[in-house]
This record gives sequence, C-alpha cells and structure tokens, in this order.
Amino acid sequence: MDYLPLFFKLTEQEVLLVGGGNVALRKARLLCRSGALVTVVSHKVCDELQDLLDENRGNAVIGEYHSALLEGKMLVIAATDDNALNERVHYDAIERNIPVNVVDSPKLCTFVFPAIVDRSPVVIGISSGGSAPVLARLLRARLETWIPKSYGKLASIANHFRDQVKSKFSTINHRRVFWENVLQGQIAEKVFAGRPDDAVKMIEEKLAHEDPEHQVGEVYLVGGGPGDPELLTFKALRLMQQADVVLYDALVSEAVLDLCRRDADLIFVGKQRDNHAVPQEGINELLVKHAQMGKRVVRLKGGDPFIFGRGGEELQTLKAHNIPFQVVPGITAASACSTFAGIPLTHRNYAQSVKFVTGQLKNRTTDLNFEELVHPNQTLVFYMGLHTLPQLSAKMIEHGKPGSTPAAIVSRGTSADQKVLTGTLETLPELQQQAQLPAPALIIVGEVVELHNNLSWFGEEVLAQNLTPVKAEP
Repeated sequence: MDYLPLFFKLTEQEVLLVGGGNVALRKARLLCRSGALVTVVSHKVCDELQDLLDENRGNAVIGEYHSALLEGKMLVIAATDDNALNERVHYDAIERNIPVNVVDSPKLCTFVFPAIVDRSPVVIGISSGGSAPVLARLLRARLETWIPKSYGKLASIANHFRDQVKSKFSTINHRRVFWENVLQGQIAEKVFAGRPDDAVKMIEEKLAHEDPEHQVGEVYLVGGGPGDPELLTFKALRLMQQADVVLYDALVSEAVLDLCRRDADLIFVGKQRDNHAVPQEGINELLVKHAQMGKRVVRLKGGDPFIFGRGGEELQTLKAHNIPFQVVPGITAASACSTFAGIPLTHRNYAQSVKFVTGQLKNRTTDLNFEELVHPNQTLVFYMGLHTLPQLSAKMIEHGKPGSTPAAIVSRGTSADQKVLTGTLETLPELQQQAQLPAPALIIVGEVVELHNNLSWFGEEVLAQNLTPVKAEP
C-alpha cells in the first residue's frame, strides 16, 4: 500500500488552496462539502469559486502566495499550472508537517483525493495513489450504481440507536450480530423502500424483545471454490464477511482467505496426505464449541463442501447439537479445473456421463468398483489421486479400459501457476513421474481430453514430447 486510506474531519478547520481556476474550484467544492473553512490565494479567482467561498464562509486572498499563509492550516492544496510554485508550496508544507496535495503531481503529495461515493454519513473513497485517476473514477461509477442512495439514511438511523444498542448488549460480538441482522434484513429493506419510520419501529421492537444473554450461534458451511476468489458466490462472500470464526482447509487459497472479515479468528484445520492438522472429530468439536458460544462460524472448504469434503459428517454433528446451519455450494474442482484446462466433462461426440471418484484409496487399497469405471462414453475425474495414479491406471487397464484412452492431470487449476499434462491412461503415470506436477491436482480420463489441444485457454501445458514415457507395468 503506497497510501494509508484515512478520513479527515475538516468541519470548521482552516484549509489553504493555492490557485483560482477550474481545478481549484473542483477541490474547493469538496472541501466546502466537508465543512472546511477555505482560504484561496491567487492573482485571479474565477466567479464560481468566489461565489462558493462567499456561501461557505471562505476567504480569497488576491495576490502572491507566501509561506505565512500556511499558519494554522490543517491541509494545503496546490492547484496551479506553475510547477515552480507548486514545488514551493510542497516544500513549505513539508517543513511545517502540514499534509499537502499538489494536483496531478503524485510525487509532491503526502495525501491524495480519492474518487468519492457519497452516501453521507457513509463515504467511500477509491484511490489509485495518483497512478490511474481515470480508473478510480470508473470504479466509482460502478459503485454508484450498486449502492442505493438510501444507505445514508440507514446509517443515520443506526447512529440514532447506537447508544441504546451499546447499553443493551455488553459484548462486541453481540452488538455486531444485532447490527448485521438490522442492516442486512427486513429493517434495511424498509429504508430502501422509502419507509424509514417503519424501520425505526422495527428496531425499537427488536431492542425490546431480544435477549442479549441467549444469542444463538450459527455455522455456515461454505464452498470456497477452486482457489480463484472471483469464482466465489455472492452469498459465500457475504457470510465470510460477517463470520466471527473461520475454520479453513489446506485447499483454501490465500486470495480467498483474504476476503474473510479482517478481525475474524482464523483457525487452520487442513488435511494433507498423512498429515491432519486437526482430526475430523476435532473439527466437529470446534464447530459446536464456537457456535454454542453464540458466534457465527464459517467452515470454509476448498471446492464444494458436499463433494469429498466431509460436509455431511459435520452437519450431522451440528444437527445432533441443535445448532442452526446454512450450506453454500462452491464450484467443485472437477468443474473448475476441467473448464480452465479446456476439457469439457461431457460432449455429445465423446461422453454422455461423468463420474467423480476419490483416488485417495482407503488403507491404500484399490477398493473401487473398476467394472463401472471402464464403461465407454463417460468421463472420469479422480480427486486426490496423484499418489495412487499408477494403481488406478493399471487397474482400469486390467478391467478392460483401453490403455490408449486420453488422460490428463490438471495441477493447481484456476491459479496463475496452473499446469496441464496430457497423455494416455497407459503413459500418464510415467509422464507424471518425470513432470512431478504438484498437488492439488485432478486426473481426468476420457475421450474429452482430446479437446484440450483445441480448447485450451488458460495456464501452461506441460509438453509430453519433452518427456520420455515408458510402457506402464500391468
């Protein structure tokens, strides 16, 4: 971060603005809206700027800038086309430890003006640090369309009840839950519908009847998708932002984890081959423990929680303890990785069905029903199968699957370092032995893999011709 975003309270504070033209006028409008007392110094002040100063108790000094004008000022802005003057203002302000902004000169700024979405008292600032102000304005335009004007009214109503809520709920967590229920539910909708009086009455009723000592926790079982944060659902993001505690797996990417609420307790409970940070029974106990404390708990899993994620087992435990829960599906790795590798899971010319199979064989034995797996015209997707790939390949060939069947490994699918290795059911184990693509990875077996060369659009392909496979042992 080149700049730390801060908000200055400028009500009744003295600010110096050097320059009297249109650029200075734009800055003066912002300053006056914030309640600042603006002094403008310039040889000439345009009429609109003079009218603005007259209406907002500002002051115009006609003449030369001199450093004495900085006395008692909280901020200074230089908005002239005189580079030497702008530099002089900058150094004078630095010498006096006064924050300074020189328009269109990021190197001379100790603060910058963001593009602003104004829903007072809610204010959103967007900044590129002076590197791309047009981009910041474009982002502001998007936010303007997404955030209703009535958010300002909602914030004002919340401020009215702030002291009452604080006196009723003694803990920060209880207050947070109360406000999130108010600001995301029916009460907020009343404000958005232009019925603020109804919203006020609903808050009063909620305060009168809510028992602060019996706050019920809840668990959100959330699919974090394959790793790309842009593939999260809106609901997943909303629940991640309001959770008090997040229990997350090894397959949850850093980029996804960064979207959780900043002050949430993050607890790693990931499982890797032969290395479980917390056993499944311990995870179940943690979910129950935190929920019974009245906290909102996100159980964040890579991919989808109901596909090889033990989500069902966790919900059974919650159900047994009468703990409310919600489930948010995520994009499972099979769908995401095949898509990003350009391998359709079904295609009317190649495969009319698809099977998701765990390759992490129980007790390291091949206990799968291989007779079902070798049927033609279907795609097989193996999760967690890198370490058992030789056994899987050999068993399928033994049960009649042609060794020439196209097959692929997609490693770290959807991430910037995604790699795809293609071969055949017979050659893929040896190709992987040489390529050593890392986990997490999926194995895709079926004629649809042939489409990869034509449809590949993302990531890097590991070229099989650079490897020297040998015939796999039966």
